[in-house]
Amino acid sequence: MKLKFILVLLLFATSSMFAQNNDSLLITNNSATRLLNSNNKFTIGGYAQIDYNQPFGNDKFNNGTLDVHRLVMLLGYNFNKRVKFISEIEYEHVKEVYVEQAFLQYKLNNFLNIRAGLMLIPMGLINEYHEPPVFNGVERPLSDKYIAPTTWRELGIGISGNIIGASLKYQAYVVNGFNGYDSNGGTFNGKNGLRKGRQKGAESYINTPNYTAKVEYYGLRGLNIGVSGYFGESQSTLYNGISKDNNNELLTADSSIVEISMIGFDTRYNFKGIQLKGQLYYTSISNSDQYNKFTANDLGSSMLGYYIEAGYNVFRPFSSINSELIPFIRYEAYNTHYSVENNIPKNDSYNNENITIGIGWKITPKVVVKSDLQIFNSKDGSSINAFNAGVGLMF
Repeated sequence: MKLKFILVLLLFATSSMFAQNNDSLLITNNSATRLLNSNNKFTIGGYAQIDYNQPFGNDKFNNGTLDVHRLVMLLGYNFNKRVKFISEIEYEHVKEVYVEQAFLQYKLNNFLNIRAGLMLIPMGLINEYHEPPVFNGVERPLSDKYIAPTTWRELGIGISGNIIGASLKYQAYVVNGFNGYDSNGGTFNGKNGLRKGRQKGAESYINTPNYTAKVEYYGLRGLNIGVSGYFGESQSTLYNGISKDNNNELLTADSSIVEISMIGFDTRYNFKGIQLKGQLYYTSISNSDQYNKFTANDLGSSMLGYYIEAGYNVFRPFSSINSELIPFIRYEAYNTHYSVENNIPKNDSYNNENITIGIGWKITPKVVVKSDLQIFNSKDGSSINAFNAGVGLMF
């Protein structure tokens, strides 16, 4: 894994080296940003994804699944030139309804905005750029599920802006933290990492604030490099109602939280039809030893996830073709037991590698037909492969 980790770093170096020779601009706006940039009083947008997933590769019959994975509507309203509202309402698997974004933005000047509400945590690539035509492959990378749990959003307030002269975009927010312990017990474990602790703006509670920020550099043509971070403590319902001088109950509540430090690096680069992409997450979790003893869970003390990806638009040399055909390959690794405390053993089923080989036909820049083959390798030998196909769109 260490050798493959080095390949991720090499991708960052390679993309920087070639960036000045690129002849096309990298598109970096997501749906919410396009709505914010609109001058219309009322704006709409959306995206949809319909998938077919067929597992195979073991000695059993495996049913495939057909799924309207997600159908999303974005609604924006401009009260005036300074005050704008953005919302994102998602239907998953036909029957589940979520609010993924709902925030108000006040523009102070060309470099500084104030945002408040339910916002995406600015970690990595997919959490903010998760529309199906934006990423290769039918399914989102798995490190964006288990390490930085996409789609990750929380309630908070902060600032964002674009310093054009320095070619820098930035975001910085104070948000509520993960729910680490409630009436159902501990929500964190080795299998799902922090994912089950997302509060998603649904009657969220807070003990201590958490902090997140991201800076992106886009000064070299076709290249975007991002550095992001998330820091704070998980939340616990055990603190509610405790007397401030009750040391025994405070010690018990302290055992139900962990301290989280997550850092991320990502890069996207286009060069004459060549598309390179890479992402790395590392998460350090303090107090996991006490947390696991208290909850009888197996949360790791650190988690690591990364991927590197390369694709090429084979239609690029043909100027008469107004669509893109992009074969690609992605190598990915993620381990929610990258390190553990002494009270639990490492679980090899949490240490996984994946190679995805596929192709996507962008009929238009915002409509794509995809298929891919995923080859999984779990360190405990329990993995199963998959064939996927689907359609995606955004507007």
